[in-house]
Amino acid sequence: MSTRRNEPLAQVSDFDIRLLRIFRSVVESGGFSAAESALGIGRSAISQQMSDLEQRLGLRLCQRGRAGFSLTEEGREVYQSSLQLLSALESFRTEVNGLHRHLRGELNIGLTDNLVTLPHMRITHALSHLKERGPDVHINIRMIAPNEVEQGVLDGSLHVGVVPQASALSGLEYQPLYSERSLLYCAVGHPLFYVDDALLDDDRLSAQETIAPTFRLPGEIQAYYQALKCSASASDREGMAFLILTGRYIGYLPDHYASLWVQQGRLRALKPKTRFYDLSLVTVTRKGRRPHLVLESFLESLAATR
Repeated sequence: MSTRRNEPLAQVSDFDIRLLRIFRSVVESGGFSAAESALGIGRSAISQQMSDLEQRLGLRLCQRGRAGFSLTEEGREVYQSSLQLLSALESFRTEVNGLHRHLRGELNIGLTDNLVTLPHMRITHALSHLKERGPDVHINIRMIAPNEVEQGVLDGSLHVGVVPQASALSGLEYQPLYSERSLLYCAVGHPLFYVDDALLDDDRLSAQETIAPTFRLPGEIQAYYQALKCSASASDREGMAFLILTGRYIGYLPDHYASLWVQQGRLRALKPKTRFYDLSLVTVTRKGRRPHLVLESFLESLAATR
């Protein structure tokens, strides 16, 4: 019986690859009967699938009958070609899986300043895990104002950012990260530093010169500043700390950031039971971004640190 055809094989399908794997097992076992145990299927099923393969290829691959099993000349060539194909597929699978185990590339991350003193250390732990998974990953951190972080993610110069949660910008996705508490502080040298909290009424506090942040904040937090005499501004929390430490201003700082100066006796929280606000921090990524294995790995690690 001749199965030879004139038309070339249009494409190699998943079905063809499965048949070629069976063909390889038959050849390496030395025949249909011997391949039964290796493949876990009966001889008649093997015979049918070899017929399907010959029909697909338009070639007679083997002789089977009383004389035993033997390959045709075309069968020997198809067998050698199938070994190359199946080996290439296995190499592809191994290399792709290796990309997941050994990440390569860059992670460009933009952070609001002074998150490193947060006791949670979720960002630090996620970066550590990322570096463990991908020793060759190059991490670039930019400490910039929140609006610059969001703009960097939008224009693609940053893969991900961490900012205080405010109104969402179109084109960006936000995911909760954690919350931090900010207290109202003054420094040694300020007139209120040694005044008892019981004597600090609203009128007295609202008369003090205060630093206001220029970065975006939720409306309910902006109200805390509107009730004070804001006569100076800063683009980040470090700038606010510089001014508070002059002893000339009061201002809100995250309690984890201010704690060292409090322990040193250089800062004091004013009415901490009532003069505070909690600010949510979020990760920000671009909507519709292209797949990026390093970024996705970092986000997975960040989520796992909850």
